[in-house]
Amino acid sequence: MLPPMPIPFTLLLFAVGVYFLIKGADWLVEGASSMAKRLNVSDLVIGLTVVSFGTSAPELIVNILASVNGSVDIAIGNILGSNISNTLLILGATALITPLAIQRSTVLKEIPFSILAAGVLFIMANDAIVDGYQTSELGKGDGIVLLGFFVIFIYYTFGIRKTDTKKHEPRTKVAMSLRKAMWLVLIGLLGLSAGGKLCVDAAQEIAISIGVSEALVGLTAVAIGTSLPELTASLMAALKNKPDISVGNIVGSNIFNIFWILGISSIIKPLPFRPIMNVDLLVVLFSALLLFVMIHNGHVHHRILLWWRQKKDYVLNRWEGGVLFASYIAYIAFVAWRG
Repeated sequence: MLPPMPIPFTLLLFAVGVYFLIKGADWLVEGASSMAKRLNVSDLVIGLTVVSFGTSAPELIVNILASVNGSVDIAIGNILGSNISNTLLILGATALITPLAIQRSTVLKEIPFSILAAGVLFIMANDAIVDGYQTSELGKGDGIVLLGFFVIFIYYTFGIRKTDTKKHEPRTKVAMSLRKAMWLVLIGLLGLSAGGKLCVDAAQEIAISIGVSEALVGLTAVAIGTSLPELTASLMAALKNKPDISVGNIVGSNIFNIFWILGISSIIKPLPFRPIMNVDLLVVLFSALLLFVMIHNGHVHHRILLWWRQKKDYVLNRWEGGVLFASYIAYIAFVAWRG
């Protein structure tokens, strides 16, 4: 076993990782936005597919390696922790910086789809509760069903491609060619992956050196680390006034994580599910429901207060972002207390 790295060197690696994350996110958002205009599709569709698939790559790599190596707590904890951090931490932090205007289809279809994903996972992962078995696991059959839901989601996303373009503004002149936009997306994703990897390694080095459990590392250090691409991409998209890419990235990533990544992971090797992780799975479900309720609540208030012309129908405001962010802090405190 290699000796632990000195703390200053670890912090330097973390700083380099953050730089790659920021530059990669900048290139990704710029390339994705240009690609959407060139292909005449909405930013939301690009966010739900290209951006969310790319930013979910670290979770996919971590889970495949964890499944092959038999580290099931990290494999499942990584996905649960990533979805929690996506909704509570990333959307919360992004909305705190700038309110996010959210499309009607996202509120009424994509967010409910993410709620469905969490509900399906809860049923499949709890054989002991649902079927009375002695143990619970995500088997190969469960993985096939999860991938089936993923295919339905992709089919739906391509179905809204034409619907969304009709609602969009007329195409404006775009200086960037489609080929350059695709290269920029690719380079941005590579930058995000490299930066995320450096940050994860540094975080794991520090976490393991203080003697925490594998499950805790999966739910916190690894989950937050593999969610850094989503965080930086969503923040950059919001700052560039591309809220559809920002929100679509998070909602799409949450759906990808459960249906696509856990589906593949459980097909590679069945993933035993410990009952104690039901708490984290319920937090995933709670966070998706909280997001849905808060956005709808704001929409109802808007319909009542018609004089507030500046507020769009569906907006995630700063105070709602603060609630999400505070919920994440409370969850991390609970996980640390649980140990």
